[in-house]
This record gives sequence, structure tokens and C-alpha cells, in this order.
Amino acid sequence: MSTDDKNRAIAAAILPLVGGAGNIDSVAHCMTRLRLGLRDRSLVQDEALKALPSVMGVVEDDTYQIVLGPGTVARVTPAFEALVAEGAGAEPARSAQELADKGAALKAARKAKNATPFKLFLRKIANIFVPLIPALIGCGIIAGLNGLLVNLGWLPGVTPALAAVASGFMALIAVFVGYNTAKEFGGTPILGGAVAAIIVYAGVAKIEVFGQALSPGQGGVLGALGAAVLAVYVEKWCRRWVPESLDVLVTPTLTVLVSGLVTVFGLMFLAGEVSQAIGDVADWLLANAGAGAGFLLGGLFLPLVMLGLHQALIPIHTTLIEQQGYTVLLPILAMAGAGQVGAAMAVYLKLPRNGSLRRTIKSALPTGFLGVGEPLIYGVSLPLGRPFVTACVGGAFGGGFVGLFSMLGDKVGSTAIGPSGWALFPLLDGNKGLGSTIAIYAGGLLVGYLAGFVATYFWGFSRAMIEEFDVDPEAAATPEPVAAGGPAADPDPEPVKV
Repeated sequence: MSTDDKNRAIAAAILPLVGGAGNIDSVAHCMTRLRLGLRDRSLVQDEALKALPSVMGVVEDDTYQIVLGPGTVARVTPAFEALVAEGAGAEPARSAQELADKGAALKAARKAKNATPFKLFLRKIANIFVPLIPALIGCGIIAGLNGLLVNLGWLPGVTPALAAVASGFMALIAVFVGYNTAKEFGGTPILGGAVAAIIVYAGVAKIEVFGQALSPGQGGVLGALGAAVLAVYVEKWCRRWVPESLDVLVTPTLTVLVSGLVTVFGLMFLAGEVSQAIGDVADWLLANAGAGAGFLLGGLFLPLVMLGLHQALIPIHTTLIEQQGYTVLLPILAMAGAGQVGAAMAVYLKLPRNGSLRRTIKSALPTGFLGVGEPLIYGVSLPLGRPFVTACVGGAFGGGFVGLFSMLGDKVGSTAIGPSGWALFPLLDGNKGLGSTIAIYAGGLLVGYLAGFVATYFWGFSRAMIEEFDVDPEAAATPEPVAAGGPAADPDPEPVKV
């Protein structure tokens, strides 16, 4: 079977289990998840969906999210969209209307639950930066490869070209942030990009603000974000007051002029100060309280992910990468995944009779080692309760280990955001050489695995939990035969939770 046929087969298996083409409102994907807007949530067959070999888990937020893993999701999504388009008009009008009516109420309820102003703002921030992650990863790996070649003295004629390839995107990242920001906040994307481009323009070095000459790139992504948001508001104001006959000339001119001048004479300086403060605080924290800070960050990251609050860290990571070439926070936060892996291995040993849960763990562990934690979180630790807490303990000890070395002067950073676990090794960078950086990060993973395992094995289960979960769900769901004259078997036994 060709790759295209395989991806189409995965999409074809998923589509009927989410209610068919008529139940799909929207289709999108991120790094690991197929994100679907559904008309009627009740039509989704969750258990059958989770049982598909290609599905690592499901997550429900403002959209229904099917975890397929990195790489796979980017290939399956177009095939899924094509199938939805093919089947969109196949259902009767009455059925489609019923689905729309039923789904509207469910969708409104979900949105009301998740539409707090703060969460909506964080979602917008994520939508601005997440599309940039593939370029950050690619350029980060090239930068790491180039650094290795330079250190070894190999291919001196090629390394300058690799440096240009790796650095070109980062030199213009403010433009991409401005473009995405304007798009996300309801403005014209190219105007947001045009205003943000001022930040990286070399000519700003001739401009003095508060007695200091500006430098190209000052303010970075934070300045670009603020400039583009301002441009959106100026543009919307112009749309309301400028006559239609003059709109095409006046609106873009005023948008770029007003927001551009404010950016040059205010936002670049302010955003530069904030960016510098972020770098200084991160350096001070890890240099003076690295072990404690790492312990807290590693232990709290999984709950932050569950609440959606981790999205607030994306601009901070990007700012640190702009300033220092790497973010020192991501390797620490990646320890949360190590604690999750260790906890899952302990669950596997503690529940030898629960074949269903053990099969889930065996299939999810390889992706867990590579930093894709959703299958283990939503399929194992979170439903069990206590193991989720002990997984956080594992992440805390791993984070504390990496933070301790930062206190001792060995910084461990990542040149891009997105991957974690073993997948982060190609992106590692630091201040004491690649060998030391890799060794510290690997040590942190081992500590996270071990601490998560020990905490879960000894404190992750109560006696009642063992009695409840250490059973074979399939055997428990089948009524035992009853001897002649004995009591009748329960035709509908209570299923065992897994």
C-alpha cells in the first residue's frame, strides 16, 4: 500500500466514527492532533475511535482532537478533508438540519464553558505562534548541525551557507508574527506583517528614542505582536470612518503610518525592555534558584497543559531563542513527559491483569519516549487519578536535576520549541559544549523516568484502586455460566472502568 493510500485509509476509518461528513464543521491540525469542529458530539464513537491502531488518544476542548502523532497528522488531514468534501452533500437535508440544530446547542455549551477571556486570549497567542513551529524546528536542527561542523572544523566552505539557512527565518520571524497576529485579530495580515517589518529594518539604527539609538530587531516578537495588534485596531477604525471611495487608498496608508510611528517611537523601546527583562529573570532564576525553579516548573507543567495555560509560555520561549539562541525553559518543562513515561511503566507492572490498559501503555510508550504525551495522559494516568499526580512528581525531580546544573553554570537549552523527550536531542544547545549539554539532559530524563516510576509504584495506588483496576475488563464484562437450578446470571453486568 502506498503512503497516500495508507493516509486515506486512516482518514476513511476515522470519518464514520466521528459521525460522517455531515457532522464535520471544520478540519484543522496542529503538531500531533487532528482538530475537528463537530455539529453533534453524541454521534462520535469514542471507544471505537480509540481502538483504531493509528489513533493514540482523543482530547476534547473547543474542538474534538484526535491524537495521530507528529508527521502522520500532517499527511492524514488533507486526505480527511478530501473525504469530508466528497461526502458533504450525501446526507438528506432533513438529517443535516437535525444535526445542525442538535449540534448548535452542544457547541454553544462547550464554547461557553471554555470561552473565558483569558483562555480565548491564550488561544489566540497559540494560533499566532504554533504555525511557526515547523520552521523553528527545521532551522534549529540545521543550526545545531552547523555548530557541530564548526566545532569539528569540518566543511569550512559549507558552514557559512548552513548558518545563512539556519538564521534567515529567525532574522525575519517578527514579520511572520506580525502577519499571523493581524490575521488572528481580524485585520489584514499583510498590513500586520508590513508594520512588524519595521522592527527588523536596518534603517531604524539611525533613529534615537529616549536618547538611545534603536537597533534592528529591538523588541523582537513581542514588539511585532504589539505593533500588529495596534495595526488591526487602526485599520478597523479606518474602516468605520473612511468613505468607501477612499478606503483602498486611505486605510492602508493610515494603518501603516500611525501604527508604524507608534512602533518606532514607543513599542520597540518598551518591548525591548520587556524582552531584556524576560532574559534577565530567566538567567537569574536558574543561576540562583535553579534546582527549586526546575522542580516547580517540571512538576507543574502537566497541570498547566491540562488547563491550557502553557500557551502563555510560547512568546517567552521565542523571545529567549531570539536573545540567547536557545530557550533554557523547554528542557526543564520536557521533564514532565519523562515523569509521565515512568508513571506509565509503574502502572503496567501494578496492574498485571488489566490487559486492556497494558495494551494501551505498550502502544503509547514509544511515542511517550519521543515526547508525545497525550496518549499516556488521557489514556492512562489522568483517568486513574493518583498516577497523574505521581507523574508530576517525576517531572519535578527531572526538572530539579536540570535546574541544579544551571545553578552550577551548565545551561541546557533548546534552539526551537515543539519537540520534547528524545526528539529534543537534535535541538539541544548550551554554554559548556554539546557533550555536556546532552549528558545533563539525558540525566534529567533518567531521573524523571525513575522518580515517576518509584512515586507511582509505591504511592500511586490505594488498595481500593488495585481491587478496582487490576482485573481483566473483557472477562469481567462476560457473565459466568450458571449451574442448573442456580440463580440467573445478570444479563447486563456493570462494566469495569479502565
